[in-house]
Amino acid sequence: CYSLIKTFFICSLLVFVSSDKADDDLEMTMVCHRPEGLDQLEAQTNFSKRELQVLYRGFKNECPSGVVNEETFKQIYSQFFPHGDASTYAHYLFNAFDTAHSGSIKFEDFVTALSILLRGSVTEKLQWTFNLYDINRDGYINKEEMTDIVRAIYDMMGKYTYPVLKTDAPKQHVDAFFQKMDKNRDGVVTLDEFILSCQEDENIMRSLQLFENVI
Repeated sequence: CYSLIKTFFICSLLVFVSSDKADDDLEMTMVCHRPEGLDQLEAQTNFSKRELQVLYRGFKNECPSGVVNEETFKQIYSQFFPHGDASTYAHYLFNAFDTAHSGSIKFEDFVTALSILLRGSVTEKLQWTFNLYDINRDGYINKEEMTDIVRAIYDMMGKYTYPVLKTDAPKQHVDAFFQKMDKNRDGVVTLDEFILSCQEDENIMRSLQLFENVI
């Protein structure tokens, strides 16, 4: 399921610069935010100044205040999955973007994550993905966290994608994940185990390259 998951949260990034305009009312309740200088962002990311200008125009079009809160993020993200409930997965994704735990995503947060996912090293991409799954930020992925993520993905895809989904399917995916990733069988997956297992999987490695030339 890793290439599928990867596609989903890459799409969530691209929606900011390609989707129809979201409801502005929620955004205008936020304090306007002016991003860091382009020179600084160019030094901190893998984007050129021209690319950053294009990204900022798209972000500003979607988020006139310069920040996006969680409810608006969910609204934008749900446009990709009209037949399912994307709110829970969008919540996890929002928290992965909101590294400062401020309750909002600034352009700097957005472009930093985009830089990693599109042009970062394999290790950087996998570390970002690990942090998405590590819901409680304790440095490990446990079965409860992975079950929550998998269920959120199934809810997001909806009944039209999985019309005959068995009730034990999430558990089967979680068991397969731990069988593959939990190298020392201690019941949790560390960052090192996660990176090593992903690097051993050709499908995952290919999925990490899918969007390298999107921008």
